Amino acid sequence: QVRLVESGGGLVQAGGSLRLSCAASGSIFSDSTMGWYRQAPGKQRELVAAVRRDGSSNYADSVKGRFTISRDNAKNTVYLQMNTLKPEDTAVYYCKLDSKFWVTYWGQGTQVTVSS
Repeated sequence: QVRLVESGGGLVQAGGSLRLSCAASGSIFSDSTMGWYRQAPGKQRELVAAVRRDGSSNYADSVKGRFTISRDNAKNTVYLQMNTLKPEDTAVYYCKLDSKFWVTYWGQGTQVTVSS
């Protein structure tokens, strides 16, 4: 069983920065694709960024150039550095692990609120 624990959310003014962390238990982290998703009130959950085990990554168009996803396999942790935050970035941010055996795990989410 894999457990994902997110941290780093909070309240920030527009233009500010936050860094989210997601720590994973277990031994499958380095072989897995890690992703950050977000869900705003009344909206569907959407992909923000993902990083594969080879280090390649992809981003939603809305965050390109502002957010950076990274991973530290030694610490079983994935990060999301969020810069130049906008009010429309306000959402609950979730960490997701996709194992190479096509099993998916989700974290409990962390709230990010950007004030204008």
